Amino acid sequence: MREINELTDVDDPAWPLLLEELSGTDVPVEVLPGDAESGRASLRQLQVSARSNLGGLVLNCGGLLVDGGWLRIFASPGGADAEGLPGLAEVNAMPTTFDPAWQPGAGLVIAHDVLGGAFTLNGGSPRESGRPGEPGEILYFAPDALRWEPLGAGHSAWLSWILSGGVHEFYETLRWDGWRDEVSALNGRQGLSFFPPLWSAEARQDLSATSRRAVPMAELLGLGRDACRQFDGADPGFLGAG
Repeated sequence: MREINELTDVDDPAWPLLLEELSGTDVPVEVLPGDAESGRASLRQLQVSARSNLGGLVLNCGGLLVDGGWLRIFASPGGADAEGLPGLAEVNAMPTTFDPAWQPGAGLVIAHDVLGGAFTLNGGSPRESGRPGEPGEILYFAPDALRWEPLGAGHSAWLSWILSGGVHEFYETLRWDGWRDEVSALNGRQGLSFFPPLWSAEARQDLSATSRRAVPMAELLGLGRDACRQFDGADPGFLGAG
């Protein structure tokens, strides 16, 4: 186990380069203020270095709100806002004090979207966990397909792709006229529940004709997990604590 100073005191931290990338993107991104103490605690628990983009985010900011909050990338937010974006530690149910035996299970949840989709960083044994992809690969739990989809990239490449406009391509068929106004009305712990649901034939035929309401993210993730169990007979596993 590496001590916190070994993880933070590095010659080539990722954060300065990541800030350049964030300032140069055409994708709307809000960088939330972070809490240094909780960031250091999360970094130590994860045993991730500040050389990585994941470590840089966790150590230096409170998360990223991409495209007006459509996509929420977790880090270490400051304060105790009951409606604000949760931190990476909370979403992954990390222990409140350092526990060398703790592991993030099948994968580390790094982001949620307003649809109830979850992005995870694959653990070391995807096959044993019943998940596709390779160790360290980003997976997406798709609420419209009720399955995990490997994205063919690690965390840094995935983040660069998002910031280069990949977020627009990825969600091209899952947006409707007026989505920005609906998303802007949500707080950091809410998503949108659809009726008929996203995976239904009706929603796939005409997404704009669905009705949508704001619900707690924990509820939305639970709905996706329950639907997956019911229709595919398979449990997708942990999607985040909401």
